[in-house]
Amino acid sequence: MQTVVVGTSGTTADDVIAVARHGARVELSGEALAALAEARSIVDALAAKPEPVYGVSTGFGALATRHISPELRAQLQRNIVRSHAAGMGPRVEREVVRALMFLRLKTVCSGRTGVRPEVAQTMADVLNAGITPVVHEYGSLGCSGDLAPLSHCALALMGEGDAEGPDGRVRPAGELLAEHGIAPVELREKEGLALLNGTDGMLGMLVMALADLDRLYKSADITAALTLEALLGTEKVLAPELHTIRPHPGQGASAANMLAVLKGSGLTGHFQEEAAPRVQDAYSVRCAPQVAGAGRDTMAHARLVAERELASAVDNPVVLPDGRVESNGNFHGAPVAYVLDFLAIAAADLGSISERRTDRLLDKNRSHGLPPFLADDAGVDSGLMIAQYTQAALVSEMKRLAVPASADSIPSSAMQEDHVSMGWSAARKLRTAVGNLGRIIAVELYAATRAIELRRHLTPAPASQAAIEALRAAGIQGPGPDRFLAPDLDAADTFVRDGLLVAAVEPVTGPLA
Repeated sequence: MQTVVVGTSGTTADDVIAVARHGARVELSGEALAALAEARSIVDALAAKPEPVYGVSTGFGALATRHISPELRAQLQRNIVRSHAAGMGPRVEREVVRALMFLRLKTVCSGRTGVRPEVAQTMADVLNAGITPVVHEYGSLGCSGDLAPLSHCALALMGEGDAEGPDGRVRPAGELLAEHGIAPVELREKEGLALLNGTDGMLGMLVMALADLDRLYKSADITAALTLEALLGTEKVLAPELHTIRPHPGQGASAANMLAVLKGSGLTGHFQEEAAPRVQDAYSVRCAPQVAGAGRDTMAHARLVAERELASAVDNPVVLPDGRVESNGNFHGAPVAYVLDFLAIAAADLGSISERRTDRLLDKNRSHGLPPFLADDAGVDSGLMIAQYTQAALVSEMKRLAVPASADSIPSSAMQEDHVSMGWSAARKLRTAVGNLGRIIAVELYAATRAIELRRHLTPAPASQAAIEALRAAGIQGPGPDRFLAPDLDAADTFVRDGLLVAAVEPVTGPLA
């Protein structure tokens, strides 16, 4: 099993995915343990002073004006966790909760939060035991951190609330901790607040979305190339010199991917052989690199933001290197929220252009000799008519999901928290959008491969043939009479989502960008 060591200087996207999705073991470095102890000594010293210090010896948010006496401070920390664990709605996915917990541990280990080493160790122990607190869909405004989601995680550390065990069953968290020999934490000054105050949920979902989108954008380049072949289009628009004069990096990469897939094709460039010769392909084919490339460049910006956030220590107040404990606004989720929304917009457009290509494949008036709806016996068979309906419904939802969450703000905490980011909401809708995009690309793949096989007198590119053979080897059927389509489409979605399409093509093309 892979082991991820958490130090003081942040973490990487690969480490987040290893812990969240693949159950990697988490260890704390000696450097982190030393930094935790040093920061804790500063908090203990402040707690012993008569002067109130926010988060250490005061209430929170709009209640920060009350000075809390020493005998009530442990109760204060317990109470903030209990009261803030106010989420509602469906459970969020296990991988999201694990990413959330790991990223909070990353900030705790920075030595900027004042949390004791034993609390950080308990966080690592819970992750390593495969215990996943129950976190709900609603409860974060993306400011002052992902408060309710993080509170449900902190509640489990205290041995309260519910959690999912490694066997997938939801049980009381206290029982699960006891079974794995983990003692519940008894929170001290500042620790409850420090466990709640971060952008960890939205950041974890951003990191995982970027990993998924990287695979989907490569898949979209492949399916666009397959559709170009099936429509007897021209690859000349993909020439590097055309993209050099408009030097957007993503556009050039997307065009190069398509060109690599099309190398050696016997289907491209048959314009003059048609009854009504074309001069150019339609935009959905010809402009595929421009649209997918813009999305790739949006991903590059989002990745930069994620890398900065992964290197950050987000808490309020924070322990600074010179020993000061200062309030700040670094918990505001705006940087992450914006790019989550940008990615949803780009994904919606990529899904939209994919659906337009599919529709062109199915329309006998625009498909350049293919049968209506790619049906075996049109009229008796409906072919892929309703597969395109499903794809269109997904695209319509993608457009709704592209409406920015980060443009909204709802004041809270008696107007103390009067401008919030809605970053958690942006992340949740992006997860839905990423899932939909995979399904949309899968429908285009299903249609394009069927269309190529219907061009029996022409030879596809070797990479295209490799994709078709891998698809058929996975049990996804080709042309023929009408059949129950849902299982095939679901299998095609899995084929795309799991990276099998990219894996089938790259041995022929070399690594795609």
